[in-house]
Amino acid sequence: MEDSALERLAPEFDEHAAVVAAQRGDHAALSELYAHYFPRVYRYVGARLASSHDAEDVTEEIFLKIIDNLPAYQFRGLPFGAWVFRIARNEVVSHVRRQKVRGTTTQLSETIADDTADHTHEVEMQLTIAMVRTLTERLPDAQREVITLRFGAGLSVAETAQALKKSENNVKVLQHKAIARLQQMVQRL
Repeated sequence: MEDSALERLAPEFDEHAAVVAAQRGDHAALSELYAHYFPRVYRYVGARLASSHDAEDVTEEIFLKIIDNLPAYQFRGLPFGAWVFRIARNEVVSHVRRQKVRGTTTQLSETIADDTADHTHEVEMQLTIAMVRTLTERLPDAQREVITLRFGAGLSVAETAQALKKSENNVKVLQHKAIARLQQMVQRL
């Protein structure tokens, strides 16, 4: 079931009330905000980073920054989610920069390969995801951000526009150009 369908089945989430309560120190409201945003932030980070280990670490850092900066947050006409994804975007950019300076590390697997099972589908899926991720990195920054927020984090056009401080039409144009460019790159392979 899609996230939007799940949200319709869930009780009404009053984001404003949850933020105000969390700012006053209400741990239940903070937990509610975390539960509401964690899946989308994690998907966004996972779409930008190749390592699930790095995605977990960066997502944790994002929520620590959200908690640290929550008392200073002020409603200024934009949804709280736009603020959350601005923090997420900045933390991902910082992580990528640090990785370029330090170099990447490889996580050791704690499992032993099972030679008896046919993992063809899983391998093909991982290769496809890796290829799309690599090709997405070749897109101009604005197009890459739109694709990552729209499809990685599952944000709507309006939410993506707010997070990037762009108009909805601009987001639609960037998305259309990015998809067309990705299709061209795939055809050349």
